[in-house]
Amino acid sequence: CIAVLTGHNHYVMCAQFHPKEDLVASASLDQTVRVWDISGLRKKTVAGAPASVADLHDRQNNPPDLFGSSDYFVKHVLEGHDRGVNWVSFHPSLPLIVSAADDRQVKIWRMNDSKAWEVDTCRGHFHNVSCVIFHPRQELIISNGEDKTIRVWDMQKRSGVQTIRREHDRFWVIAAHPEYNLFAVGHDSGLLVFKLERERPAYSGHDNTLFYVKDRHLRAYELGTSKDVPVMPVRRYGAGSPQNNMRVMSYNHAERAMLIVSGADGGSYELYQLPADGDQRGGEPEVTRASGKCAAWVARPRDPGLAKACAASIQTLKDENAPK
Repeated sequence: CIAVLTGHNHYVMCAQFHPKEDLVASASLDQTVRVWDISGLRKKTVAGAPASVADLHDRQNNPPDLFGSSDYFVKHVLEGHDRGVNWVSFHPSLPLIVSAADDRQVKIWRMNDSKAWEVDTCRGHFHNVSCVIFHPRQELIISNGEDKTIRVWDMQKRSGVQTIRREHDRFWVIAAHPEYNLFAVGHDSGLLVFKLERERPAYSGHDNTLFYVKDRHLRAYELGTSKDVPVMPVRRYGAGSPQNNMRVMSYNHAERAMLIVSGADGGSYELYQLPADGDQRGGEPEVTRASGKCAAWVARPRDPGLAKACAASIQTLKDENAPK
């Protein structure tokens, strides 16, 4: 044993190393999260001996405290939960911490060299929250709990964007694959592996041009020349990158219009009027929005058809009901 970090006065439920810095975060049923500076421990070997002559000199000039060790110290104590804290996780790149507790809350904390403070709280679980992590590549938080749900939160809006339910099993732990779009959760009956979004993007083609969305822009890729250019910006479809919730893209060459069907907001479609060739204007795009499960161009090129639930309507490019 290299060291025993003392300070919590109840069961320690979770401990996590920082991905880059010499920090450890711990969560405890004493309702606190503690962030420990372990830079001194890094200089020690597994056997506990100094790693170099310089380390030995430092230890002679800076002996351990009478009631503790100079190898580690508590850098921050995060207080805010009303019940025991079950889990804590560092953000992979930002100075953020997320915690989950028996008070049914997920809290986001920010820290710097001198202090740490609560940023916001995500509420929605209706039983103890067992585990919480940051999405490794998107601005999302994923939590699960004894309410038999997995919940996905938007970091910017601090609101829930997706809920996965299981009828008879409580959830206890979450893990994210470091490279692939895979998540694993442990529940009462076993292990569940799932994806949050589709990996095959929506696209639409015309002649030798392929249209797709990347980095919140509609782009055009010319198959013959391999030329890839942005056409216009598109709005963010729900949480994460804009293409995550896209289901169908359909291009109307006659009107230079793009129809995008999304799973965001319970189902919606958007009709974008593409700028003329060579027009690089910025700002907000010209777009018509409406709710619905699917949409498609019909025989007349000026009329996209929208099917919502079991009812269908025909609308023009001016968002007017077309005569039947």
